[in-house]
Amino acid sequence: MLPEKYAERFEIYEFNAADPDPWAALYLDRSIQIDDEAKAALLISMRSKSREFLFPLLKPVIWLALHLFTLIRIIAPRLFASSKLLHRMIYIGLKYFVSPEANFIILRHFHIGSEILAFIASNVAEVEIKLNLLKPAKLEDVLDEIFLKHDLNLFNFIINLNTELRRQNRQIETPAKLNFDCITDGQFDIEPFPKRRTNFLDVQSAIELYTPIYQLFLPGRDFWRAANSLQLDETVGLYVSRLLGNNQYLGLLNNKHPLVPLPTIGAGYRLLLHGLASESLHSILREHKRKQSEKDIVSPREDAV
Repeated sequence: MLPEKYAERFEIYEFNAADPDPWAALYLDRSIQIDDEAKAALLISMRSKSREFLFPLLKPVIWLALHLFTLIRIIAPRLFASSKLLHRMIYIGLKYFVSPEANFIILRHFHIGSEILAFIASNVAEVEIKLNLLKPAKLEDVLDEIFLKHDLNLFNFIINLNTELRRQNRQIETPAKLNFDCITDGQFDIEPFPKRRTNFLDVQSAIELYTPIYQLFLPGRDFWRAANSLQLDETVGLYVSRLLGNNQYLGLLNNKHPLVPLPTIGAGYRLLLHGLASESLHSILREHKRKQSEKDIVSPREDAV
């Protein structure tokens, strides 16, 4: 079974000047770089009935749950804590209730995060960093505590990278030639997702619903680390900008200033922004890869002339 092509739903759009489709306008706009399939999947999820009608009803319940679980974590930091149970619940939710396009966005995020870290590691000279690349091909891979490992990978990467840079007393610099071998130019190897009648939940509702569950079934320290990893979007963005020698991407970031941690209450919304920022950064790296490849192909011809 071939993966669904979400972009095709917008490419067959017939324009009506008297009633323009705002979602088609957002898809066609290219002011923000993002993979067409990922953008289409996100917009399909955002325009769904689940996002329009169910999410506003869920929001106050989620808000109350977050405050209640915050209080529980203050009193008993490890009560109910079980990463394996958490990931079992996430897996069941994704398999039976979350829509295919939302699952597509969620699973490809792990591929993107792994490739961005691999890009940084492969382009900082004289620094060896062991990476734990997360590239789930199916929903069952979530059971391997992939969400927790995703957060641990980021903090361990920053600690190991900067420990070595401090030891060498130097900063990240733009190399003579960038290595883009780790950046996938195309779609990731991910199996098609379930399309039952019950698979209706949009990506924002799913993320917001999982946030209090994440908080309840992780120790307080693990949840705090996960929530505050979102502000490291700026840190990772700065690393990549120094390697590229271009800081234009930083203007697209919303999760910033990790030295001043934000409350965990708004983590669900910031997680959605984190996913969008990661998609944009990966798309920028893919474009640079294509341009460098075209330059490498053209150069020998120019020399021959």
